Amino acid sequence: MARKKKPEAPENHERWMVSYADFITLMFAFFVVMFASSQTDKSKARMISESVEKALENGKSVSIPPVVAKVLGGTVDDKGQGNAQMRGPGGAQKAAKEEQPTIEELMPSMKHLTQELAEEIKAGKLEVSLEPRGLVVSLKQATFFPSGADTVDSGGFSAIQKVASALNQIPNPIRIEGHTDAIPIHTARFNSNWELSAARAIAMMDLLADRFKVNRERMAIVGYADTMAAASNDTQEGRAKNRRVDIVILSEFALKSEPGKKK
Repeated sequence: MARKKKPEAPENHERWMVSYADFITLMFAFFVVMFASSQTDKSKARMISESVEKALENGKSVSIPPVVAKVLGGTVDDKGQGNAQMRGPGGAQKAAKEEQPTIEELMPSMKHLTQELAEEIKAGKLEVSLEPRGLVVSLKQATFFPSGADTVDSGGFSAIQKVASALNQIPNPIRIEGHTDAIPIHTARFNSNWELSAARAIAMMDLLADRFKVNRERMAIVGYADTMAAASNDTQEGRAKNRRVDIVILSEFALKSEPGKKK
């Protein structure tokens, strides 16, 4: 008796999808490696290569892993990472270079003020520093203001005159910032440290304008109260450092965030 012939297995018409998926995966790897080769940073290229290799070994779909997206410059979270691919090869490096603050124009003024105020700096009455926002002259409250008051002590006029002389030699805008410690204040004149810090900044502006002829239109007033502490408020020394008025000669970098005058 003849054996019954087994029916042939039906042909699989979807085998092409496997080849297609492999092709897409290889194309993705090719373009990522091509992009990496155009970057000047070899360490980033190595990170991309390793990430692609891991993705292929684990059989993942051809979606860009977060670490690759971060290296390529794509935004992967709300921290603003990336978008460097929009700037072309080397975009991350160019973006960082473009955002570097430029404060070289204030170096001569920094040197001049440091020399002119050497005695006051040595005595701890004030500090002069160069920051990304500009040249900062920090006036200690103990020298320039009575405790809890906004009247500038005449004993500090000579130092302020030296600062005003430097201000009148450069065209940069000026921001005067009032700061206090964290101990609450409530007097007949001031209900809070906010009022005290703003009042001291205004008093300094009036002195600079009326007595030392600094143009008012160049100056702006900010009252920070105790929100921008320079030291810890847990110690007496720290609180003394926090009670200050900062005269800031703004740099070009800081001016980018300042409101412009409407024509």
